[in-house]
Amino acid sequence: QVQLVESGGGLVQPGGSLRLSCAASGSSFNFYHMGWYRQAPGKQRELVATMSSGGEINYADSVRGRFTISRDNAKNTAYLQMNSLKVEDTAVYYCNAQDVFLNNYWGQGTQVTVSS
Repeated sequence: QVQLVESGGGLVQPGGSLRLSCAASGSSFNFYHMGWYRQAPGKQRELVATMSSGGEINYADSVRGRFTISRDNAKNTAYLQMNSLKVEDTAVYYCNAQDVFLNNYWGQGTQVTVSS
């Protein structure tokens, strides 16, 4: 069982930045595919960015060029750097890990609110 704990959410003005962190338990983090998803009120959960164990990265069109996903295998942690934030980025952000057996694990979510 993989435990994921997100942190770094909060309230920020449009144009501002936040960095989310996702700390994972276990000793196989370097084999996990990691991802960030978000869910706004009244909407379905959507993919934001993913990063495979081999370093391949994928972004949603809506965040490409503004958000950066990264990972530090030595710290068992994934990150999402969010720049030039917009009001429409407001959502609960969830960390996801997929192990080599294709099991999916989710964090509890962290709220990001972009408002003036």
